[in-house]
Amino acid sequence: MKKIYIAGCGGMLGEAFYKQFSDEYLLRCTDFDVNDHWLSFLDFRDLDDYRVDVNSFEPDYLFHLGAFTDLEYCELHPEETYRTNTISVENAVYIANELDIPLLYISTAGIYDGRKELYDDWDLPNPLGHYARSKYAGELFVKENAKHYLICRAGWMMGGGPAKDKKFINKLMKQLKAGSTQLNIVNDKLGTPTYTHDFAKNVKALVQKEYWGLYNMVCEGGTSRLEVAKELIKLIGYSDKVCINEVTSDFFREEYFAPRPDSERLINRRLAIRGLNLMRNWRISLKDYLEAYFRDYL
Repeated sequence: MKKIYIAGCGGMLGEAFYKQFSDEYLLRCTDFDVNDHWLSFLDFRDLDDYRVDVNSFEPDYLFHLGAFTDLEYCELHPEETYRTNTISVENAVYIANELDIPLLYISTAGIYDGRKELYDDWDLPNPLGHYARSKYAGELFVKENAKHYLICRAGWMMGGGPAKDKKFINKLMKQLKAGSTQLNIVNDKLGTPTYTHDFAKNVKALVQKEYWGLYNMVCEGGTSRLEVAKELIKLIGYSDKVCINEVTSDFFREEYFAPRPDSERLINRRLAIRGLNLMRNWRISLKDYLEAYFRDYL
């Protein structure tokens, strides 16, 4: 069995990678936050510690997953953001190059400015805030310096369930669990959800084919925050219990003050051309996610 070192594996994406890869690969999964039995402590911002731990495992691949993804936190803490989201990626490149192994880096649809409604793999990014800039800087460093790399751009991430999902789906589910009968949902933000398990499966296919390079990797079907919320309410059978109030982003401007593009919709053009687009429609993936992680939640 080949070996994969997965750094920053404690979040919603790491959970899916652990479940999707552990049957076929030997894994060492590390994170600053050791929140599962299969995790070990490692702060990948420390190059020396990162190098020693990876070298001792002697992996065939290095997957660098972790990042700060709270946009407001990133706006308020730019130095820590670049250290975590950019400099740590440089650390990963150095280590992967020294071992002459492929590196996986996770980028984001948020690196675009939203002036277009739809972006393919070759559209030029124009990041708006510190989170997006830090992620795009990491992407650029990998492309310019890594010997062998895979960069996969995710969209609106969903996965991990109540324990690990800090994004849109779990925020809605928490409100519903608390008894909310009205949800305020923005009607001016477009994007493409990405189910963590679909993402991990598609990464595995690329790794096994050795199709290196940069790929958009989101669920099929462009959508909006409003449409996702309506679909969630329908899937859990709450259509008659909950009222959705349409609001603009200005409604949340104090809580969510970090700049966000109006559209983060991606299309998986390069995956499709390669004949390796395994990403399902977001409605199907959302249904699977809710059934797998929230069946007894409400």
